[in-house]
Amino acid sequence: VQLQASGGGLVQAGGSLRLSCAASERTFSRYTMAWFRQPPGKEREFVGASFRGGAMHYADSVKGRFTISMDNAKNTVYLQMNSLRPEDTAVYYCAWDKNLILSSIRSEGQYDYWGQGTLVTVSS
Repeated sequence: VQLQASGGGLVQAGGSLRLSCAASERTFSRYTMAWFRQPPGKEREFVGASFRGGAMHYADSVKGRFTISMDNAKNTVYLQMNSLRPEDTAVYYCAWDKNLILSSIRSEGQYDYWGQGTLVTVSS
């Protein structure tokens, strides 16, 4: 499975960006697709995930500001990011796996497939 992330860029605080992650797997939406991010000098952290095509789960730091959606016809998952803050600056990664259970979706080590990352920079 190949994942191609795109859509990063420079935005002012309070602005919006939409990231995309195109998957080569046609049934990707039936499993777990997640977004992680790695701020400069920090560990990679969970942002949000679609669990087996059902409920969305988000980190507390982005809840109410970020939204995950999917376009099955395009094999693409999106991360809509609104009300961006400087602390959202990071390299954002999409990840996918077929075999996760709900309790594992926030753990980066559980994902076998990763996109290449796209940089989001939020200026103050």
